[in-house]
Amino acid sequence: MAFRGFAVFSILLLSLFASSQAKEFVLTLDHTNFTETINKHDFIVVEFYAPWCGHCKSLAPEYEKAASELSSHSPPLVLAKIDASDESNKGIANEYQIQGFPTIKILRNGGKSVQDYNGPREADGIVTYVKKQSGPASAEIKSAAAAAEIVGDKNVVAVGVFPKLSGEEFDSFMALAEKLRADYDFAHTVDAKLLPRGESSVAGPVVRLFKPFDELFVDSKDFNGEALEKFVKESSIPLVTVFDNDPSNHPYISKFFDSPATKAMMFVNFTGEGAESLKSKFREVATSYKGQGLAFLVGDVESSQGALQYFGLEESQVPLVIIQTPDSKKYLKANVEVDQIESWMKDFKDGKVAAHKKSQPIPAENNEPVKVVVAETLDEIVLNSGKNVLIEFYAPWCGHCQKIAPILDEVALSFQNDPTVIIAKLDATANDIPSDPFDVKGFPTIYFRSASGNIVAYEGDRTKGDFISFIEKNKPTSSHGEESTTAKAEEPKKTDKSAAKDEL
Repeated sequence: MAFRGFAVFSILLLSLFASSQAKEFVLTLDHTNFTETINKHDFIVVEFYAPWCGHCKSLAPEYEKAASELSSHSPPLVLAKIDASDESNKGIANEYQIQGFPTIKILRNGGKSVQDYNGPREADGIVTYVKKQSGPASAEIKSAAAAAEIVGDKNVVAVGVFPKLSGEEFDSFMALAEKLRADYDFAHTVDAKLLPRGESSVAGPVVRLFKPFDELFVDSKDFNGEALEKFVKESSIPLVTVFDNDPSNHPYISKFFDSPATKAMMFVNFTGEGAESLKSKFREVATSYKGQGLAFLVGDVESSQGALQYFGLEESQVPLVIIQTPDSKKYLKANVEVDQIESWMKDFKDGKVAAHKKSQPIPAENNEPVKVVVAETLDEIVLNSGKNVLIEFYAPWCGHCQKIAPILDEVALSFQNDPTVIIAKLDATANDIPSDPFDVKGFPTIYFRSASGNIVAYEGDRTKGDFISFIEKNKPTSSHGEESTTAKAEEPKKTDKSAAKDEL
């Protein structure tokens, strides 16, 4: 009996030992080995994480599983991670402009080339995406069978046809393939006869973009870098992208919103009365504006609630058309009728439509220490007030924003006897924010606008003392000829997570 007990105990010890010795396939980096490790890898994937981040915790087992499978690839593909919230690693996080967690980067050529990871976050998807990214940016087509496999009948692929695989045009094509490889598929060949569609006698150089919609393929002979990129991006989305629950449409939705073009969007109840007439007219209008720098999308209101919320729109305004320009200005036609679409679009093109601004209602009372700003009052309270304004751009769901709220209340109370200083906040999820001068990519983002008009981003620690010191340092005291009436600033306190932001 004693022997049996000893045997069980031994097995348990061995099990625990084996567990403790289980190999971790994700490489752990920090400031002591990051540069050396990156320099010796032609290809490596790095996750910038924080131990307290919920999304990072969810990703961890999937990332480890993917790393295990990729370790057997020939050659092995390495996944790594670094705690970007650790103070000793902050320099690396700043170098790679880490704004939220987790952020995953693909580093090539010893870190000389850096690309955002835009792929799945479950193990199988990570493996497939990383394998694709580790290969050549453009696949060479040497047979009709290879062309059929690469192009297929459901893929969007840009294929370069060249008389020889060298020269200025070929180099321009390959450079674009490398730049856009995360989101687009590229191939090249010296024989157009191998391709499934299009003129087979063309010798090139030409780029033929294949797609499973509209005209099925389109050619371009402009190899200027910017022009070629614009051609690939704009040709890769349908004349009218459909935003609904059909998974086959989802890749085009993401490409639509990534497009540099002015975006014209109609949201309508697809099962409602008159929906087909509205959609048909919208497509007719889209056809008439083809090639004029506009991208069109029609969305089912039931499937696109997130988009409506993003633009600050209500279902009571549907059917509607909203246009967003590259500088983020918006133009809205609510409760649009079929016979209004064409004329309203013409008015927009002619500059006759006033811009629409997403804004929460102006507060009836604004008596709290931290003043509430909405899009409609941003100019009045912040940009044109002639005051020294510290403004926080926040999201209601952001944990860092919730933590900082009572601190900003204390800062505001410290300046309550100084009429030249305002502490303010704006819900960036419910109000439009001008990208110039405010660059809001994570929450909270804090800016200070001095009474003299200087605008400075706040990058310090988030303590009462640090905020007060920052305001005193940046406000022009000589402009009013008065000494500050604030309380003495507290001694700044250093915090490990002071620069942390939640992702947008």
